[in-house]
Amino acid sequence: MEVAANCSLRVKRPLLDPRFEGYKLSLEPLPCYQLELDAAVAEVKLRDDQYTLEHMHAFGMYNYLHCDSWYQDSVYYIDTLGRIMNLTVMLDTALGKPREVFRLPTDLTACDNRLCASIHFSSSTWVTLSDGTGRLYVIGTGERGNSASEKWEIMFNEELGDPFIIIHSISLLNAEEHSIATLLLRIEKEELDMKGSGFYVSLEWVTISKKNQDNKKYEIIKRDILRGKSVPHYAAIEPDGNGLMIVSYKSLTFVQAGQDLEENMDEDISEKIKEPLYYWQQTEDDLTVTIRLPEDSTKEDIQIQFLPDHINIVLKDHQFLEGKLYSSIDHESSTWIIKESNSLEISLIKKNEGLTWPELVIGDKQGELIRDSAQCAAIAERLMHLTSEELNPNPDKEKPPCNAQELEECDIFFEESSSLCRFDGNTLKTTHVWILKKCPASVCAMMLMPYSGNHTPANKMICGSTSQLSML
Repeated sequence: MEVAANCSLRVKRPLLDPRFEGYKLSLEPLPCYQLELDAAVAEVKLRDDQYTLEHMHAFGMYNYLHCDSWYQDSVYYIDTLGRIMNLTVMLDTALGKPREVFRLPTDLTACDNRLCASIHFSSSTWVTLSDGTGRLYVIGTGERGNSASEKWEIMFNEELGDPFIIIHSISLLNAEEHSIATLLLRIEKEELDMKGSGFYVSLEWVTISKKNQDNKKYEIIKRDILRGKSVPHYAAIEPDGNGLMIVSYKSLTFVQAGQDLEENMDEDISEKIKEPLYYWQQTEDDLTVTIRLPEDSTKEDIQIQFLPDHINIVLKDHQFLEGKLYSSIDHESSTWIIKESNSLEISLIKKNEGLTWPELVIGDKQGELIRDSAQCAAIAERLMHLTSEELNPNPDKEKPPCNAQELEECDIFFEESSSLCRFDGNTLKTTHVWILKKCPASVCAMMLMPYSGNHTPANKMICGSTSQLSML
């Protein structure tokens, strides 16, 4: 079985400003413009059955103003009449009157379980649009920056099942074939899920193509679905359309057509309840790894390579364990021996004495850490100074260590680490995994990825209400 490569992210030093000392708060007021609308923004509130945190992440905090990343002074919104309205934002002048560029051919209010309508600008001349009822539109717009050539025309229009929102799309031109690839997000009910929230996240990768100039009809040539238990913080198709990048707390996996999430989850569970591949324990000075050997194993069947921060174990010409260690070891002093109980015992000497390893090989989940009672007691003793039998025993302390009210969202570190995964568009397998441990996933996504999706550029903050737009 092929395993995705565990990778690490390294800082590009040439991109850092060596003279940077920190951010300074500007006290200058931000320009703010307000505009009365003749029809309210088509806002959709969460229903009673959309009660999970994932529903809130996906639909409850939606930005109804859509920035055109190809013309960043241009924003769009959809009103209750089904019109797509355009505004040109100039920070040094007043706002003009919104102009209608397109009108949805269907009545948005006719669907009881609809979501908010969503737009993504695939290129300077193409737009993907969801009306929130489950219908996808691909629209040719002409050059949107040129009012003389701008004309919004439906090139593809099809019902794709349950309602969804668009989170990304790109335009691809190869030889005589033009394609639009888009990502559609749904949160669907899982009737058989008795332990979790009862819902799962579905991310559908749809490719729509017209093969040549003579054929004027666009059609779906590919539909692939990923499923998981958390809404991605970031998801984008690679510019060449060959891969998919996703940042999320819980992993998403491709499923075959007709395969239920329950079947996929059962496979994951069966993998989890298997006996660990190896057991390991540690002291302040060393680590001991124990591996059950196959019958009739000899010393010649075992090949182990120790490096300062890497280990490679081969049993009977088969790769058993290979990867980067959590921390450095004294590879020259590390040893291994075959025990009488037909087990392999590996001793690794820590380079940094006293450092507690949370995992043996970074990203590897096949082993089980064994803690003895003495070790647990030592850890508890080390943490004793952080605990108290009284709730907030000294609230009037002169210099409290932290005020939770002053924390921003980006200051919060979550219990579960996030991962950045790259999926291959042909094999539908994970090719690379980056574990994002040192900062929240939202911050990592902003640092790693180009601007994409329904997010606002850093120099332009926009908010909206149903009957009035406010722009800062």
